[in-house]
Amino acid sequence: MSDATLNSIKNNPDDFAVQISDQIESFIVSVTEVAKGDDPDSAVPYLLLEVSQLLLAGGRLGAHEDIVPDERYEPDVGPEPDVDELRERLAALLDPVDVYSEVFDPYVPRSAPVACRISDDLSDVLTDLRHGMAHYRAGRVSEALWWWQFSYLSNWGPTASAALRALQSLVAHVRLDKPLDELDGLDTDSNAAEEDGSLEAEAGAVMAAEIAEPLGLKNA
Repeated sequence: MSDATLNSIKNNPDDFAVQISDQIESFIVSVTEVAKGDDPDSAVPYLLLEVSQLLLAGGRLGAHEDIVPDERYEPDVGPEPDVDELRERLAALLDPVDVYSEVFDPYVPRSAPVACRISDDLSDVLTDLRHGMAHYRAGRVSEALWWWQFSYLSNWGPTASAALRALQSLVAHVRLDKPLDELDGLDTDSNAAEEDGSLEAEAGAVMAAEIAEPLGLKNA
């Protein structure tokens, strides 16, 4: 990114950096408000909306050319804000649907599902976003954009995408009148596990039990 482009970013209120930072700031504020638990009935659909909007910003970062920061080494932003309280509030708010099943990398053949938590995902995403926001507020615009782009590709993008699929599934179950207790349990591809060996099959059974119990499902 050229110096002229960075100067435009700093001076133009409608530029790329301002739009990205606004979307990220909106997500941080909104998820923090949801975690307070003032409107628990609307938590899942509201989080679905917020994560969807955040991933629009992520998609723009992913599609953008590689952003190169001004400085060779990342400046220190100080201690990272503690997200443990927010994580615990979200876990309590989303219980018992906090745990879900996810395939870590869809391009790895025969990947086994793993147990994840929406509360963990959102807290991890917030940590990445706040780190970049610290650079942005300190006037290090190129550093903030570089961090948001890099961490979108390496961490918060796939993490937010996984959480989005879980949230969308929860909303779909409600809107399509398909209660979770009608499911037979979260399948971890037991047939493939049997073919690949007893150890993988045993791991899949453990994952299924871990996921099904907090959802109130019977483990098949």
